[in-house]
Amino acid sequence: MPAHVAESDSTTDPLAHERAHLAASRAALRAMREDVQALDIRDVTANWVNAAVLQSQIDDRIKALADLAHTPLFFGRLDYLHAVGGESAEGAEGERFYIGRRHVHDTAGDPMVIDWRAPVSQPYYQASPKKPQDVGLRRRFGYTAGELTAYEDEHLTDPTGIAHTSRLLQAEIERPRVGPMRDIVATIQPEQDEIVRSGLGGTVCVQGGPGTGKTAVGLHRVAFLLYAHRDRLARTGTLVVGPNRSFLHYIEQVLPALGELEVKQATVDDLVTAGVEVRGTDDAAAAVVKGDARMAEVLRRAIRSHVTTPAEPVVVVRGSRRWRVPAYEIEEMVDELLARDMRYGSAHEALPQRIAHAVLVRMEEAGEAPDDRVQNSVARNPAVKAAVKAIWPAVNPEKLVLRLLTDPEFLAAHAAGLLSEDERKLILWAKPARSVKSAKWSAADAVLIDEARDLVARTHSLGHVVLDEAQDLSPMQYRAVGRRCSTGSATVLGDLAQGTTPWSTESWTEALFHLGKADAVVEELTAGFRVPREVIAYASRLLPAISPGLAAVESVRESPGSLVVREVAGADGADEPAAASLDSAVVAACEESLRHEGSIGLICADARIPALGTALEAAGHAYLSPGEETTAESRLTLVPASLAKGLEYDYVVLDEPAAVVDGEPDERTGLRRLYVALTRAVSGLTVVHAAALPEALG
Repeated sequence: MPAHVAESDSTTDPLAHERAHLAASRAALRAMREDVQALDIRDVTANWVNAAVLQSQIDDRIKALADLAHTPLFFGRLDYLHAVGGESAEGAEGERFYIGRRHVHDTAGDPMVIDWRAPVSQPYYQASPKKPQDVGLRRRFGYTAGELTAYEDEHLTDPTGIAHTSRLLQAEIERPRVGPMRDIVATIQPEQDEIVRSGLGGTVCVQGGPGTGKTAVGLHRVAFLLYAHRDRLARTGTLVVGPNRSFLHYIEQVLPALGELEVKQATVDDLVTAGVEVRGTDDAAAAVVKGDARMAEVLRRAIRSHVTTPAEPVVVVRGSRRWRVPAYEIEEMVDELLARDMRYGSAHEALPQRIAHAVLVRMEEAGEAPDDRVQNSVARNPAVKAAVKAIWPAVNPEKLVLRLLTDPEFLAAHAAGLLSEDERKLILWAKPARSVKSAKWSAADAVLIDEARDLVARTHSLGHVVLDEAQDLSPMQYRAVGRRCSTGSATVLGDLAQGTTPWSTESWTEALFHLGKADAVVEELTAGFRVPREVIAYASRLLPAISPGLAAVESVRESPGSLVVREVAGADGADEPAAASLDSAVVAACEESLRHEGSIGLICADARIPALGTALEAAGHAYLSPGEETTAESRLTLVPASLAKGLEYDYVVLDEPAAVVDGEPDERTGLRRLYVALTRAVSGLTVVHAAALPEALG
């Protein structure tokens, strides 16, 4: 039995009924918000601190209850055959639930909209004619400019057991994009839903090609975990880590639209550069060595080298008594602390207490009865402090890394058997800095400092971290992120074929090991919902060259005419140079794309940005930079290929693929960068080129 679609007209009673429910639900949400706004906390808080905390919580609640005009309050309906949690009386109808982005109840407390994350909502994503899960009917709603204009029914008791393609679902996927990334809560597919609802205790790694929705899955998993484990995650915190600020700006509205306001967002550089000013750069070869996991052992050796064997006993004078702890006994303490592999700073703090305890044992043997206060006093004794300073001195992480990068002998001593002489030469600074403050740290140096800081004092761990575009991280960067969830879990998202850094990972097994989550479950999304079949098939021609053995994405969206490859001939004897011909053709392709609804992305090699920017301005076209929000009036973004990853546009014009490849240090990285650029389009891709296309596209 085919799905039924009803369009808006004055005689459609079911549609009028659904519109009435939408209006009533919006009124109920306004009432919920007004109730919170009316709360008076003046007489319920003991002091101004409690009042400030409570007021902050109330303000967050008010924000979460906002009715976003552009976001439908509900997108679906489930009609169960029986009462949820038990059988209905014979002849009675089952329960009906409207599924939306957040819970809404009326003044009596009865639900008008059910949160999509609630268990009762899961069949909306998972039920099928073969496994109806007690659902008789699933209804999807269509909206135009925020108004409910259509509905579509799927009768799951259909005896034919055939799943039908949803027209409204397809329309929602293809809806033009203007502004930042939006949630996909109305279009989550069964395989995506299983990942979204996986438990908090385990780490999940999602390998997904372009258009499979892996970023959205990761963000929705955070929203689900906050729903299911709110108290725990409120204490421990959550974090989304993205590749760059443009990407984070693009996704920043997804979680607030789902009512989640407390999730922090950062890049890896943000995490590791606290107190470190990055002013320098590394060439690719040096960055690869600095990002290698072997550097963690080099740093560990360098820090532990500060520990020395005690040469003299410690003599503590208290009153008229002298208490002596021999050197061999202190050496045993040091060896025991080293064997426990404690954080360097923790051992530095533990050693004086160990020495003091040895003194207290001697006091007790002499008939005294010292308590904890005496032990703390002994630990602060000048003789003990002097001994600890000599044996286990404090270490400054920045100074340690600076010495490794500027002192050839110090580096050689601690990199022996780990780094070759050539590798050591690559990372040594040609012009040593005079001090930590004057040092021109690179991004890779900041990661080393972060590692050294963790060797001294444990990094604070969050409850859950989402790591997107994870394939581009170095082993040392994985370690930096892993420290932030060492006692929590993670959602790792990426595509091995889109690795575009010289240190990008070749294996999720290896990456997860460095992250400290070797037992993570790896899931693969191969069904594409965003990129048209013709476009993804064209881009997939590159896979044998960039990631042999990786399965190509199978797009469910067939869109004839969505791919245009246009070659620009030379000047053909005209006055206009070939480069200007290419620029003109690219601008013309943008103008063609602008005739369609939605956002337009002009992607080009980084070196081509100035020329194309000038060409667009000369043609009277204003353009945005990545990270700037598109609007109905300003829909064209000029995107350097290096920042295209993770972004999506309705229509993409790709300038000169050969230049994108040539802009990278090696051909494989260049082809991967091209693969990323080719797969940013949701509705249509126009490739414009004057030079020969890369052979791998042939």
